This record gives sequence, C-alpha cells and structure tokens, in this order.
Amino acid sequence: MHMSDQAPDAPPCPTCQKAPALCVCADIQPIENRIEVLILQHPQEQDVELGTARLTVAHLRHAALRVGLSWPSLAKALGHPADPKDWGVLYLGSAKAAEAAPGREVAVLSRKGNLHPENDARLESLKGIILLDGSWAQAKALWWRNAWLLKCQRIILGPRQPSRYGKLRREARSDAVSTLEAGALLLSHLEKRPEIGQALLASFDRLLARYTATRRTR
Repeated sequence: MHMSDQAPDAPPCPTCQKAPALCVCADIQPIENRIEVLILQHPQEQDVELGTARLTVAHLRHAALRVGLSWPSLAKALGHPADPKDWGVLYLGSAKAAEAAPGREVAVLSRKGNLHPENDARLESLKGIILLDGSWAQAKALWWRNAWLLKCQRIILGPRQPSRYGKLRREARSDAVSTLEAGALLLSHLEKRPEIGQALLASFDRLLARYTATRRTR
C-alpha cells in the first residue's frame, strides 16, 4: 500500500507512537548496550512529529523514557538504585560552555564549566547517560527542576556534522542535535562501538525520508 493511501485515522505504532506512514520500527534490531540510557522528556515534546526519544529507546535493550518535569532522584526516575556520580547528563548550556573543549566530540565539564582535568577517566567510568528531550527552553527547564542532575557528570558534545534534521526542524545551535543523534554519538564514543551509532542513524534517516515523502503527498 502506498503511504498516501493509508487511512488517516490509523492508530499510531505502540512502540514509537508515530503514524504508520512514519514508523520504521520493523527494521529495528535491539542492541545490547553496556551503558544504560535514561531519557527525560518534557511533556510538551511528546507529540512532536519528528521527535526521536521513543525511537532511540526502541533501539536499546537497556534504556528508559520518562515523561514529566521533575523526579525526586535518579533512582526514582530509573526505577532502580543508581549513584548519580556514575552517570553523565548531556546538557550543553551556554555557548561559552560549548567552547570549553574545542576539538572534542564528547567532554566532561567541571563545576566551573571548564574541561574536567580527569575527562577521560570520568567518561570511562560512566555506567549510564541521561538525555534531556525537548526544545532548548524545555531542556533548560528539566535541568533546573531536577537538582540531582548536578550530582551527575555534566557532558557536552562537539559533533563534527550538523543535525540530520536540516531544514525540517531547526536546532538552536550547531552543537545541538536530536536526542537520537546525541545518543548515537555518546554510545558510539563511550562503548567504542561505532555500529551502535550507525544503526541509530540509519533509522533516523529512514524516518526523515518517510516524513519527506508524506509531505510530498499531502
């Protein structure tokens, strides 16, 4: 059946919550990731057509998505015991922070916003990563509403390529990418398994191709 011939009121996919015309879940083979992933999603991001949080979780055996504005602790958000110092949280913050680690794709910042002197050791010790899913303002709200995030290792990214969103969903800065792209970069780097990133990005490319195709038929 051609995508444009599908019933407009067809129920969304139970996994990615996207319309059948956009769903790429059939091609996903879950990955056994060593580093756990927790995505905290702002409630207003749930219905974004090109959102990638659920697609990211579908790819990973050890990943969870939580929707809300605040949680009492990391353990409460995860649903099992966890020490925040063993986890990293991706939060880009100000443009000045992005300049703290030039040339590095992944870096840990100190409390003062500089490259952490034990950067490599901190990255190697991580047991999990937290991604804040939402617009720039929504991610900032999640950051400030959950004080326990300050106990985690703060991570920034320096992606060598701009977001695949392109003109479909503009990012606020060149170092801002989709949740899926951030997860792909982090896991590939931390686990030293480029195939993780390749699998995630392949699904993202399929999603964007389907979205572009549906726009042409509207």
